[in-house]
Amino acid sequence: MFLAANRIIKANDPIYNESKKFSKNRISTTKYNIITFLPKNLFEQFTRLANAFFLFLLILLFIPQISSLQPITTLLSLIFVLAITAIKDGVDDFARYRSDRQVNNRHCNILINKELLRKYWREIKVGDIIRINNNDFTPADMILISTSEPNGLCLIETADLDGETNLKPREALEVTVNIQDDLEKLSKFDAEIECEPPNNNFLRFEGTLKWNRQIYSLKNDNFLLRGTRLRNTEWAFGIVCYAGPDTKLMQNSNTPKFKRTKIDNWLNKIILGVNYFILS
Repeated sequence: MFLAANRIIKANDPIYNESKKFSKNRISTTKYNIITFLPKNLFEQFTRLANAFFLFLLILLFIPQISSLQPITTLLSLIFVLAITAIKDGVDDFARYRSDRQVNNRHCNILINKELLRKYWREIKVGDIIRINNNDFTPADMILISTSEPNGLCLIETADLDGETNLKPREALEVTVNIQDDLEKLSKFDAEIECEPPNNNFLRFEGTLKWNRQIYSLKNDNFLLRGTRLRNTEWAFGIVCYAGPDTKLMQNSNTPKFKRTKIDNWLNKIILGVNYFILS
């Protein structure tokens, strides 16, 4: 069943595809950037009641009418705790940034003006026709057009997605198999693809391919997921239908969130109890 929210992609029509403002293939799994790191990290740290409680005590120590104690010890202790946590969070986030950069800067072959050009993964756009070779990772979610096998079959490995090491078969539509690796034919391929909106279901894909005034059904067997690896197949061509954050792999990737440990929750309960006792 197709809805208005479904996306329509036109092969070899970058002007149309760019007008739809589809996501680019660049990914980012980091929590912070240079501007947001300090305020966001401090906000997260002060959601811990222990830090908020000591900040409250520190404010009281700065009021002479309430306390005659010097606040410097409490201030330095709080700064030390906040700094250590911030450094740890920053190191973890920088590791995610480096991993993202490594993935974004992998190379692939994109068909542009009847030529296969070597480009970065981050430069891939929805509607691009990509060639992947044996043992290559699929750089984006793609609909299979043709393979080195005469019947349009290929084998993929999904170990990085679901941990399964068994190779799975995928097949191109019979109507596109004969395009093979003919760059002239691929450059003239003007099919229109209608498919479901981005989602995280690895096991389902539904769509249609309209070409030469005929409509053909697309299913999961015609679909290559980002992160799968081409095996025992010399080459395969596909058209990108989901890129970057819209791919099923990234739709299943949780954005890094601030995590509370059991000790944090335990301390929060104790501090709430102490505050209740003091106020009562």
